[in-house]
Amino acid sequence: MGKVSPARIMIVDDHSMVREGLRLRISAFPDLEVCGEAASEEEAMSLIKQINPHLIIIDISLKSGHGIELIKRIKSSHPSIKMLVSSGFQESLYAERALRAGAFGYLNKQDSGEKVIEAIRTVLRGERYVSPEITQRLVSQALGKKGDSTNPLDLLTDRELEIFRMIGQGQTSGAIAEGLFLSSHTIDTHRENIKRKLGLKNAAELNRQAVQFLLENC
Repeated sequence: MGKVSPARIMIVDDHSMVREGLRLRISAFPDLEVCGEAASEEEAMSLIKQINPHLIIIDISLKSGHGIELIKRIKSSHPSIKMLVSSGFQESLYAERALRAGAFGYLNKQDSGEKVIEAIRTVLRGERYVSPEITQRLVSQALGKKGDSTNPLDLLTDRELEIFRMIGQGQTSGAIAEGLFLSSHTIDTHRENIKRKLGLKNAAELNRQAVQFLLENC
């Protein structure tokens, strides 16, 4: 009986130390191997074509581009590849968005050290890996029950939420446009939509709310 080849894992994260930590932990198991690493959305898309991984671990925040948009692109162009999100953001904020985009699981980085191998193997089997709380919310939605969330951020699209996060980092519209491969005009339009949805009167209120968002969710 021939030796079974290990599952090929690709890591997409803009922090080299995070990638190194994941690589060392994953490489300790003979049935898994890290076959590639990327720091940005475009770098990841290019690398996927070369190595064709079985599973990709993706962070929400990237050097350029955005994790949710990357998930959507991978699902569209490489539907057989499984995806697991590992993020520092609270699960309640991004898990459902990641699953809707095409990911099979969501793991908070604070838990990734002890749970990442379990999460990887679960997703490789084609099963979902999320907390019981998120599972219950998804079940309630499937049954047509209204969620109990009153978070106004749920009104934002995936793109608007990412721009909101980048505003909180102090980035200008020009810098945000460059990082997301969009025009400054498009970013300004998104800013106006965010203000309207969150009931904010001006840019100063938008900036304060965005900074507060980062403090509470990162």
